[in-house]
Amino acid sequence: MTSDLRRELILSAAKRCFARYGFAGTTTKSVAAAASISEALLFKHFPSKQSLYREIRQLGCEGDPVLETLASLPPSTATLVWMMRFMVRHFLLGATESERGELDSRLRLVAHSFLEDGEYARELFDAVSERVLPLFEASYQAAVASGDIEAPFGAAQPGRPRNLFWFAQHVPALLALAGLPGRNCVPTEGTLDELADEATAFILRGIGMRDDAIAAGAGHGRDAAAD
Repeated sequence: MTSDLRRELILSAAKRCFARYGFAGTTTKSVAAAASISEALLFKHFPSKQSLYREIRQLGCEGDPVLETLASLPPSTATLVWMMRFMVRHFLLGATESERGELDSRLRLVAHSFLEDGEYARELFDAVSERVLPLFEASYQAAVASGDIEAPFGAAQPGRPRNLFWFAQHVPALLALAGLPGRNCVPTEGTLDELADEATAFILRGIGMRDDAIAAGAGHGRDAAAD
């Protein structure tokens, strides 16, 4: 086995351990056992638990092809609707079994990070901000300029896009976290598809988008997906 492949296998095993037990509850001995190697061999590739965790954090913040695709879209109301719909469905439904597993691991790592030093969560959210937030802000301003977004929550003026983005992200992220045990902890009603549609509409209305703009943007998104 090549050194690079061995490192990948160790990192995969370590990610499972950190996702299951958090940083504090994971030992190099447990990682070595999960990777079916000795601790001595583990230390040849990673000198400490901290170095393992650091690399997992960095890998978690690498560019996602889907995020890069999102970042290339033109700012508009339709793009804003599509972004929110995509984000919600990504959290609640996933695309493939492997992507679902990766998302579950990332959610568990974030949850443990909240309870520990927060470093993994901060680095991950900083990476998301860097790649996605500029498009959200530009599309939000485009929607405001076109009259598709009004001041939300009875406010005198439109909200701050950065905060609105994270409010929007929290809705599907919490729903996804509630589903990690395998049985949803939140007693919602309907299918996941229906829940995703309702959550998307809730978010878009919450940031001040008019219903006719939501409907028009949803139609544009379906046409783009079909193309």
